[in-house]
Amino acid sequence: MVGNVAVGGDAPVTVQTMTNTPTSDARATIDQIRRCEEAGVDIIRVSCPDVESTAALRQIVRAANVPIVADIHFHYKRALEAADAGAACLRINPGNIGSAERVREVISAAKANGCAIRIGVNAGSLEKDLLEKYGEPCPEALVESALDHIRILEDHDFREYKVAVKASDLFLAVAAYQQLAGQVDCPLHLGITEAGGFVGGTVKSAIGIGSLLWAGIGDTIRVSLSAEPEEEVRVGYEILKSLGIRSRGVRVVSCPSCARQGFDVIRTVEKLEERLQHIRTPMSLSVLGCVVNGPGEARETDIGITGGGQGKHMVYLSGVTDHHVQDAEMIDHIVRLVEQKAAEIEAAQAAFEAAE
Repeated sequence: MVGNVAVGGDAPVTVQTMTNTPTSDARATIDQIRRCEEAGVDIIRVSCPDVESTAALRQIVRAANVPIVADIHFHYKRALEAADAGAACLRINPGNIGSAERVREVISAAKANGCAIRIGVNAGSLEKDLLEKYGEPCPEALVESALDHIRILEDHDFREYKVAVKASDLFLAVAAYQQLAGQVDCPLHLGITEAGGFVGGTVKSAIGIGSLLWAGIGDTIRVSLSAEPEEEVRVGYEILKSLGIRSRGVRVVSCPSCARQGFDVIRTVEKLEERLQHIRTPMSLSVLGCVVNGPGEARETDIGITGGGQGKHMVYLSGVTDHHVQDAEMIDHIVRLVEQKAAEIEAAQAAFEAAE
């Protein structure tokens, strides 16, 4: 358990991100957490590099609606302070937290405060003895580091932990996770660390995280992008939606556009994705520029629009042709239809739960 969120076992795969504001600035950090919560984040990590950060953590934890993980590097005392401040989980990197005795102190603080622990092994900060043994970061080195620190936790009768073996090289990371999954039975936190900018990092993360999830490996994910944290959350959900693991919000089916398009598909999709971010109810929307594949895709989605001639386009509801809409009002019209559909689904779910 990370706070009130279950990780591992039969629990849903959770989506995480990390704030990039100075944690000592509690107001800015809380504001960013709010934006991530609106995007659907399940767990949020904040960096705690100094006393000022752990001092602000208590206020941040109280304000957040999701569990807060304290990210600890180098200074083990920050972990002790974060545990006392109410962090739901302590993320420690065995390669830079210090001696085994310091790790033991962190374990004691976690036990005393009901914190989970994430062992965060990273190819960029492996222990010196492992680098000397293997010569360079490799899957075997990452896994050995993880197993060594799992052993320390279990020797101290601590079981509330999850493990990550991250690398910026997706082949290295995937191989390490595959090896680790074959040797342990604990929750695994997936990620391709330092994946890059929004486009490149999304592609690397989708391939790396996606291939592991496809193989049944992984319980919680963080997409590491040089982008705002709420974007990491959205990409994380898109990965899960694409694999059919979790569904949140509107799944858009749209064409790449071509000369046959009856409206500007690219700009339409951009505007719709922006305006439909507040929808949490799972549903599907097809946006296709012409009648080649438009009707077929629309039959498989909750709401669909297919480009027609002279600025007049066909709208499909539940796969059936329903009415036409003109260019000028198309985007507003689709947004209203999606919001109406979401309200209907939510009402039906509420009635079903009440009947049970």
